[in-house]
Amino acid sequence: MTETLKLQTKYFGEIEYDAGDVVRFPEGLFGFEEEQGFLFLPFEGGGLLCLQSVKTPALAFVVLDPFTLKPDYAPELEPSELRAFGVKEVGELAFYVLCAVKNPVSASTVNLKCPLAVHPETREARQVIMERYEMRHPLAEFSRGEEAAPC
Repeated sequence: MTETLKLQTKYFGEIEYDAGDVVRFPEGLFGFEEEQGFLFLPFEGGGLLCLQSVKTPALAFVVLDPFTLKPDYAPELEPSELRAFGVKEVGELAFYVLCAVKNPVSASTVNLKCPLAVHPETREARQVIMERYEMRHPLAEFSRGEEAAPC
C-alpha cells in the first residue's frame, strides 16, 4: 500500500494522490532539472493531461499523446537510452509531448522534438530529443478540417 499525500496544484486546487503515482524524471525536464517528480492529471473532456510538479505547486505543463495528433509519429531512441529504461524496443514506452497554449488556441504549438518518454511499469521518465521533428509544431496543422483539441 502506498502513502496518500496532499498536493496543491496549479489547475485542480488541492488533491490527494498516492506516492506510487508519481512519475520520476531522474534528470528533470529541460530547463527544470531540479523538478524530478510529476503527476499526470487528466483535464476534463479530452486527451489533454496536466503534468503537475509535486515539488512546485505553480509548475504544471499541458501534455498530450502525440499519436492522437500524428499517428505516424515515430520516436527513436539510442540503444543507450533504451538500456537506461531497461527496455529493448521503443514501443515498450509511452510518449507525451508538451503543448504551449496560446490565445487564440489555433496559435498553440506542440513540441514533437523533445517528447517525454515514460516507462509505464517503473514510472521512470526522461525528456528525449528527436532530431527529425520540430520544437514548435503548430497545432492548427493537425486539425485537417476538424476542430483541433485545444492545448
